Amino acid sequence: MPAITADTLTLPRLQRPTEPTTAWRPVQRVVTAARHVEGEGFVVRRPFPGFDLALVDPFLLLDHLGAVEYAPGEAKGAPWHPHRGFETVTYILDGAFEHTDSTGGGGLITDGATQWMTAGAGLLHSELPPQEFVAKGGLFHGVQLWVNLPRSLKWTPPRYQNIGARNVTLLASDDGGALVRLIAGDLDGHAGPGVTWTPITYAHATVAPGARLALRWPREFNALVYVLAGRGSVGPDARPLDEGQLAVLGAGDALTMRASDSQPLAAAAGWEVLLLGGLPIREPIARYGPFVMNTRAEIIQAVEDFQAGRLGVVPAAHMPHRTSADSPLPA
Repeated sequence: MPAITADTLTLPRLQRPTEPTTAWRPVQRVVTAARHVEGEGFVVRRPFPGFDLALVDPFLLLDHLGAVEYAPGEAKGAPWHPHRGFETVTYILDGAFEHTDSTGGGGLITDGATQWMTAGAGLLHSELPPQEFVAKGGLFHGVQLWVNLPRSLKWTPPRYQNIGARNVTLLASDDGGALVRLIAGDLDGHAGPGVTWTPITYAHATVAPGARLALRWPREFNALVYVLAGRGSVGPDARPLDEGQLAVLGAGDALTMRASDSQPLAAAAGWEVLLLGGLPIREPIARYGPFVMNTRAEIIQAVEDFQAGRLGVVPAAHMPHRTSADSPLPA
């Protein structure tokens, strides 16, 4: 797992919340990700949607891709398809993905980098492994998060942010037992590089075997912990949480979690978790495949705009790739 790493003894420390006065967030629910097939036939683990979306608002979807060791010729992606009304955040830990869109945006995401795509008013894009990676094969591991936009920002122009692995904000737990990569938002006065329309916090932590990570969390945000690899426990009652499981936490102003003393080989460096939270939008959601709006009429308009080519056209250099016009709309 080559996501950016560092000596935690040299990093700024997250202050440990004061125990007697801290309202630790309890675990309300544990969800095991369901398996789905996407794009050209790759498998993802998806903890949400699948239950009450109000619990994860402003997030819409989380796909965990891999970890999988591809043989030569096996790697697959998602050919050209439309989006409108939200943002996709793609974080690649191992391997590589290449985004191309109808506005000329995109780029290569690899080994700890993040690409933040604001679809907003709409575009077409493709998400494919580079041909070199397809030819050689190799380890692939990543996640894609969908972040909703409020009604007032659904029509914002598309934009990209490319966040290199070395641009994330690196922090350590109070005792140096955990490394936290802050991609977006704020933790204990430290800001991540991601610029967000919807207020969120997004971080990836590696918690050494037997170590504890305790940190302040915005009271007005919800809080989610998803396990990429390894095992541990979350909350003041130490609820177990293994790979592919999501903990939905209740109200409070701090998170606490601990990595198990013994970890599987895939998590030899420690328990790998995503920390997610955001300010709920609390607006009606209408969704159909890659469109997320507020009303059914807006969904119908999005489909009509896509079919009429008003969301953009595939650049001529990429025309050999099959488009989603030839297949059902992807999720």
